Amino acid sequence: MKRQNEYVVVLVAAVVMIGVVVALYGYSGSYNVGADDPHWSVTHKVVQTMRDRSIRSRSADIKVPILNDPALILNGAGHYDAMCTICHLKPGVNNSELRAGMYPQPPTLSGIRVDPRDAFWIIKHGIKMSAMPAWGSSHDDQTIWSMVAFVQKLPGMTPEQYHDIVAKAPPDDDMDMDIDSDSEHSHSHHGAEHHSHSVSGSAMEKQNDAKSSIALDETGNGAETLKAGAAPEAEAAAQDFLDALRAGDSLKVMKLLAPEAQISEGDETQSVKQYAGHHLSEDMAFLKHCEVTVVSRTSIAAGDTARVVSETNMIGTSNGRAVRLRSREQMGLKRIDSQWKIVSID
Repeated sequence: MKRQNEYVVVLVAAVVMIGVVVALYGYSGSYNVGADDPHWSVTHKVVQTMRDRSIRSRSADIKVPILNDPALILNGAGHYDAMCTICHLKPGVNNSELRAGMYPQPPTLSGIRVDPRDAFWIIKHGIKMSAMPAWGSSHDDQTIWSMVAFVQKLPGMTPEQYHDIVAKAPPDDDMDMDIDSDSEHSHSHHGAEHHSHSVSGSAMEKQNDAKSSIALDETGNGAETLKAGAAPEAEAAAQDFLDALRAGDSLKVMKLLAPEAQISEGDETQSVKQYAGHHLSEDMAFLKHCEVTVVSRTSIAAGDTARVVSETNMIGTSNGRAVRLRSREQMGLKRIDSQWKIVSID
């Protein structure tokens, strides 16, 4: 018995000593918390095991609903594309600017299959000391299950299949909730009202329903119904306009705008001169550090006129607050001296 007590005393003393050493090491500042300095192998294994066991013990009793519902999966596609791709990527994408500097690296969800109970718990509650937020604070359980349903379909999905399902998906209406509604130009790229506008069908279907014709006769003597026909050069001009804004190239932006162009900013329509004098600089400032993903882009054209509809996801900051938006933007273009110029932005 005496010998057993001695062992206990020695063990307790050793544990206390180890604790003191760890505390002194941590307090001294010697431990490097930088994300570019990986854990020791043993530390990584301990933390990983602790994380996995913690999640599993809390997710074990979660009841999984039917996840094969096409409507549920489609809804999850929109949420996933708006909320998750910058860290967990999408088919055909190998990295992102944000993800490249993260430690630990978030899993690429198109390459692994996560237990739906674990996925639900992680999405809802997040993970401490990682970049995984607790989406349950802003999304209900039904929405989270829709993301789980979509994540189950991701492995093996081609980039084309991903693009198609996201283009048909309803947007994540909660993702623009961080916008400062009191701001005169709340996120600085053609008005928050336009970028948070939802698209329930394909952009081409919307376009054909809402704006099926434009004036083709500049003399005003008539108009012709605009028939669908892709306009790749006009689409390229729309992309050049976005790229110029992101690059802060105001000269190129102005060259792409026709002199008579009208730019809609919320409820306000501006001339080129008015736009150049105010909102252009705000657009460039916002987009300079904004992650922009073009979800889909379609066009219809007749003769020297065209209309391009673009759907994009944007992740950035405005007035120091995080902004995540699903947007829909329409551009009217005209061919002038063999070059496509933008005549309207809505």
